[in-house]
Amino acid sequence: MSAPLESMGVPVIILKEGTQRTAGREALRNNMMAAMAVAEILKTTYGPKGMDKMLVDSLGDVTITNDGATILDKMDIQHPSGKMLVQAAKGQDEEAGDGTKTSVIFAGELLRQAEDLLDRNIHPTLIIQGYKMALEKAVEFLNKIAEPVSYDDTEKLVKVAMTSLNSKAVREARDYYAKLVVDAVRAVAEKRGDKWYVDINNVQIVKKHGGSLLDTVLVNGLVIDKEVVHPDMPKRVTNAKIAVLDAPLEIQKPEIDMEISISSPDAIKRLLDKQEKILQEKVDKIAATGANVVITQKGIDDVAQHFLAKRGILAVRRVKRSDIEKLARATGAKIVTNIDDLKPEDLGYADLVEERKVGEDKMVFVEGAKNPRSVTILIRAGFERMVDEAERSIHDALSAVADAIMDGKIVAGGGATEIEIAKYLRDWSKTVPGKIQLAVEAFAKALESLPQTLATNAGLDPIDVLMKLRSAHSDSSKKWYGIELNTGNVVDMWASGVLEPVRVKINALKSGTEAATLILRIDDMVAAKRTETGAGKKGEEKKEEEESSTSSSTSSSSD
Repeated sequence: MSAPLESMGVPVIILKEGTQRTAGREALRNNMMAAMAVAEILKTTYGPKGMDKMLVDSLGDVTITNDGATILDKMDIQHPSGKMLVQAAKGQDEEAGDGTKTSVIFAGELLRQAEDLLDRNIHPTLIIQGYKMALEKAVEFLNKIAEPVSYDDTEKLVKVAMTSLNSKAVREARDYYAKLVVDAVRAVAEKRGDKWYVDINNVQIVKKHGGSLLDTVLVNGLVIDKEVVHPDMPKRVTNAKIAVLDAPLEIQKPEIDMEISISSPDAIKRLLDKQEKILQEKVDKIAATGANVVITQKGIDDVAQHFLAKRGILAVRRVKRSDIEKLARATGAKIVTNIDDLKPEDLGYADLVEERKVGEDKMVFVEGAKNPRSVTILIRAGFERMVDEAERSIHDALSAVADAIMDGKIVAGGGATEIEIAKYLRDWSKTVPGKIQLAVEAFAKALESLPQTLATNAGLDPIDVLMKLRSAHSDSSKKWYGIELNTGNVVDMWASGVLEPVRVKINALKSGTEAATLILRIDDMVAAKRTETGAGKKGEEKKEEEESSTSSSTSSSSD
């Protein structure tokens, strides 16, 4: 009878050679440490007193920002757990447009609290269960305490925008920016049934460095970053009838290779005359529809430019596809791909189309469009990096105001909401049986760490601030009391005008909890050996050849 496999001492190889495997508590610890390290990077950028990060990519391009999504994107994080937090931040940015740092820092704090529970021999499954129960109750409570806000309540909406901008690099101009953002969102908002819908993609953002932040303007229409193609064309057209084309006004090269045999100068002239005639016919067809402005995605030939100028038509060429689509939506035009098919009813309408000088460049402004739900924010700042940061700040503020209008619910900031939820969860946890109660309490502690981080970044004592907040929230009439970071006092955040949309809070809690629970589920990590590139292999082969030649020369010299 043959002996069992183990007794024969035969190894059983399951994984490929070079594969690394980490299992059990060690794998969990590694993943948690990586995620907490990512959260730690963002901690110092949190809140109005947060610092900025300077990020330099492999090409040497510099980005200075405190926008959470941008920092994580530019850092190019390699650890798989770290990448999960990056994805959580991206999801938060896509869903709510703001609150990316909150979601990542919260996920990091949940893992930190889970670490203590694991040390007390509480199973990860129980921790996950407790976290999910706490999240459910927190969202339910948030919706309950949230205050209403309407489309017409511009005062509160401006405060929402100011709160979002308060933690950005553009905070010096936040009063001006907040009003501009609210006007932009209200312009593109549309009512569908009983609910408001806002697509912030209808707010076009155009950047141009030069000037100051306060030179940023809201244009009720579109701005095309191109100039009029011919100097003899009109630079200003009122009551504009706009032909929006996805077709060239030039002689196109044939798709197949061909040769034209020309035997005399007259033949060249006839060819050129024919080409000129074709372009003239195209311009005549456009003019016959009554169009006095032509904007195309394709090119416009010099000859065609001449004929358009003679007809008094303003023309712009090589406009971006996204701008063409926005222009068509704003003016009510139809994008025409064949000039022969252009009809008068395909034309769009605008009160004014005008070329203006912005900084060193010229731009075409389309104002008073048929559909008013298209506006443009033209961002100005002293240098390019500031313009980029202003764009990121405006995007977050637009998203915050849009969320407030669509949901019709807002809460107070400054740590007030987090402390109130934490208090509620602590009271509720007493009804939860067994060890899960500890996980619910850990969730509450993680929430309290957010105002503590605000205090730390403001140079205040986080423990002292937390005690003050807990003391204030013991009184039910002080649910909106949060930390005033300039003085360190606990004040009514609602009265101070620090307001945030409830969607940002809810999504931050959800994405943070989901990321943390996903990491807590992992108890085994198998990393396959990296495949070597061809260049790497060649390099190694070359090295081996050099080594062998060196050794052979050494042996021959010794002989």
